[in-house]
Amino acid sequence: KVEQKTIKNNITLSLYNYSVTSTMTPFRSISLTALLLGTAAADSADSVSSRLQVHVPQTLFRPEGYDHREALFGVPPYGGSIAQSVYYADSDLCDPTVDTRKGYPIRAKDNNGKMEPWPTPYILMVDRGGCSFVQKVRNAQRSGAAGVVIADNTCLCSDKDCVSANGQDVCQPAEPIMADDGSGGDISIPSFLMFKVDADEIKAELRANHMVQIEMQWALPKPDDRVEYDLWTTPSDVVSKDFQKKFKPVAQALGDRAYFTPHMYIYDGIKSNCQGFDGENMCFNLCTNNGRYCATDPDNDLDHGISGADVVKESLRRICIWKHYGEQDGVGTQWWDYVQAFMERCDNPDYFMNDDCAGDCYKHANINQDIIDRCMRDSGGLEKDTPNTFLDLEMQAQVSRGVVILPTAFVNTVALRGGLSTATVFTAICNGYLDGTEPKICAECESCGDFDECIANKKCKSKGGGGGVSTHTFMSSILFICIAFGGAAFYHYRKTREEMREQVRGILAEYMPLEGEDGAVGSPMDFARRGGSENLMMS
Repeated sequence: KVEQKTIKNNITLSLYNYSVTSTMTPFRSISLTALLLGTAAADSADSVSSRLQVHVPQTLFRPEGYDHREALFGVPPYGGSIAQSVYYADSDLCDPTVDTRKGYPIRAKDNNGKMEPWPTPYILMVDRGGCSFVQKVRNAQRSGAAGVVIADNTCLCSDKDCVSANGQDVCQPAEPIMADDGSGGDISIPSFLMFKVDADEIKAELRANHMVQIEMQWALPKPDDRVEYDLWTTPSDVVSKDFQKKFKPVAQALGDRAYFTPHMYIYDGIKSNCQGFDGENMCFNLCTNNGRYCATDPDNDLDHGISGADVVKESLRRICIWKHYGEQDGVGTQWWDYVQAFMERCDNPDYFMNDDCAGDCYKHANINQDIIDRCMRDSGGLEKDTPNTFLDLEMQAQVSRGVVILPTAFVNTVALRGGLSTATVFTAICNGYLDGTEPKICAECESCGDFDECIANKKCKSKGGGGGVSTHTFMSSILFICIAFGGAAFYHYRKTREEMREQVRGILAEYMPLEGEDGAVGSPMDFARRGGSENLMMS
């Protein structure tokens, strides 16, 4: 038993060691096998769909642009670009207190003899190293940067010219990944990583006090009046859960103008050596079909909780639900309903693998359980050494598309970077339509202050990017202010008038004792009580 447990632990360790991990939430890894990375196509999710170009000086312009890598956090303006002057911070920007009066090119001095700060808007170039990518970009964002270019400080081992030119003894064997450290949800600006050779050229130009203008661009194909978008994830993926809970109203609002396809990421157990020569499952409960189809263990415990085989089973279930309840219209209302119900009811170690819990989700989403069960069996099932048609198709699609990071959303075949949010995907979809063919919901809600309310009502009541108010609210506020000021003015007038009368009464009481007509001394206050109608100037 001890030996068997040791084998299990070694298998789990090997699966996680041969992986690329995107730490997009704290203490939760999303791993992909190296074997799949080796067979990824050139136009992969990890290949660059954006463009980085230097426009000034002309000597640094390259027709094909500069090679770079995109961050997996932040909010890129898909369909748009950022073209601004770049400033070199001459720092790794790990200190939250950013000195905006440092760096290059050197600026003029102000009246206090200090160098002027970086004039906004600007793109900031910072050195790699010292802290996480997220921390650097966050500090740059707080300083006012519109975008960030991180200059790599180590040559790739494959770049022999860089290694020889810099005389470095140490090189990096693989390209760095600008992953989220788990805290990047507050990052709203885009960022790129530029390789050392190219970054050194730009830094040299800036250090020579020459202006450099860079353009960061995110183009989307716009083939026609319908956009196709995909989501690659797994039932155990933590990062995409919020998106899957909230995107259904958007999919419904877009209707037949956008076609959605959900994909479940499946590990190829045969390529990962999870199936022995005799057909035996070598990866235990991480795989189904005698080691053919695998998933990582969500809780990293092979003996307890949710297993990889449970994740594969739920993946096949969702594939079948889409085939019967979403593939025809590309909206999949019942698919979204099932996923949301599953996350609310079954997404925990006690009920994840419980068929009765899944049955409750079927009822909630108005799905015929018999149809889904038959689909799962007819596709090849999950038992014995039998190929499953749907799972094989998913593995072929993920290799041809080159999916290496989970979750990944695609719009018109272009991988979206940055945080996976409802608004970000909606904006990218709206930018994927042929010019002039965008549906009305895009123009109405893309820049609406209350995005969720706009999608629900198909009408924006607060234009202006989050700070606007409706006309009714504005006019009501103005009326209230007018009434408040009018009331305050009237109160001040009455109070002042009464104070003046009190002063007059005091004066009369002290200086003007008057006789009455009968010779009696009248009350000095009689005059004041009569309202001061008699002339004080008596001849």
